[in-house]
Amino acid sequence: MSVPVFLADRAEFGKSEILLGGPEGRHAATVRRLRAGERVDLTDGAGAVAECVVAEERKDSLLLDVLKTYDTPPPGPRLVVVQGLPKGDRGELAVEMMTEVGVDVIVPWAAARSITQWKGERAAKALGKWRATAREAGKQARRFHLPEVTEQASTVQVVQLLRKAALAVVLHEEADMRLASVELPAEGDIVLVVGPEGGVAGEELAAFTGQAGAVPALLGTTVLRTSTAGVAAASVLLARTGRW
Repeated sequence: MSVPVFLADRAEFGKSEILLGGPEGRHAATVRRLRAGERVDLTDGAGAVAECVVAEERKDSLLLDVLKTYDTPPPGPRLVVVQGLPKGDRGELAVEMMTEVGVDVIVPWAAARSITQWKGERAAKALGKWRATAREAGKQARRFHLPEVTEQASTVQVVQLLRKAALAVVLHEEADMRLASVELPAEGDIVLVVGPEGGVAGEELAAFTGQAGAVPALLGTTVLRTSTAGVAAASVLLARTGRW
């Protein structure tokens, strides 16, 4: 069984003992029911790690002895996925799976063909769910660098993001080139665009390719749901970059 990971303040990592309290400590003590002598890893989500052992379990917290601390370098190249807003809970499913495989940044995109619309209070609530999903999936996957889930982006903002990328790719069913054949950069960000259920609209594709120089690419002969296309494409790219 892998060592569980919990989030903690980096400032605590210099101590010989850490009291893991709050929601993280409550989960560790009452849900995971960790006991004295069991191993625990803490991270700040930005690369810092404290390897610990449970010294004492309390009602809703754990007292931990720190064994050692260290920093892990961020993985590279960075993989950014622009995810067209899916309907229902498929957005959270997409975020969960992309976090598990190692996507570094997830950008919610208000695409022209998105059935779901993030506006007002709904936008804040939906974004909060995506971020909570990424946080929990990152801990489950033992990621010490948790992914960033950005604010919702418009198509204009996505174009600007693609322009800055070392490689910009748009998944599209009519592309001539397969994703596995796209030439990858030695360094810099790889930005991948995944459309919503209705796909990437013609004017969006024209903007991404014409204004930002993005490369249309095909995953394969089958059609994937928007919630699985991103994780499938990310897996291809992560394997080709050597991160897998």
